[in-house]
Amino acid sequence: MTDMKQKFSTQVDPTILQEVRALADSEGRQLQALIEEALADLIEKRKQSTPRKHILAHYRTSVEKFGPLYERLAK
Repeated sequence: MTDMKQKFSTQVDPTILQEVRALADSEGRQLQALIEEALADLIEKRKQSTPRKHILAHYRTSVEKFGPLYERLAK
């Protein structure tokens, strides 16, 4: 990440904002630091949850070949 910061504005549910502010206070951190951490965590989770193309290709091949068997096993 870069040391430069860019300002932006958004809106958030007041209850969530209150909880994040309380969390920042209890940890002795700035609200900005928690929001940045949360956004970075969200990005990382979304990157990891994207299936790899070769895995999807094998899955699709398997479903095409064994789809009826899978359906019978599910019953």
